[in-house]
Amino acid sequence: MSFDGIIIGLASFLIIGLFHPIVIKSEYYIGKKIWPVFLIAGIALIVLSLFMERFMISAIVGVTGFACLWSIHEVFEQEERVRKGWFPANPKKKTGKQSPR
Repeated sequence: MSFDGIIIGLASFLIIGLFHPIVIKSEYYIGKKIWPVFLIAGIALIVLSLFMERFMISAIVGVTGFACLWSIHEVFEQEERVRKGWFPANPKKKTGKQSPR
């Protein structure tokens, strides 16, 4: 029996679950301008996964890299969810827009 698929599936599930609050907190404290960090981390992890000898670790690092890339989309979506009032906005975050008085 091989447990590789189950372990990679479980790791993927945990990685996605971990990135959900990361995206929410990133948008709350920094805003959508965080997306280049997700891009660089994603590309770096994907490239790193190419050079790993162990299949399991390579797959998990690759999944993490692609989760970083997907987070770019999600941080923009999160900004929209905040705009709609589905999530709280950070009153201390500078958005570059003047609030009406």
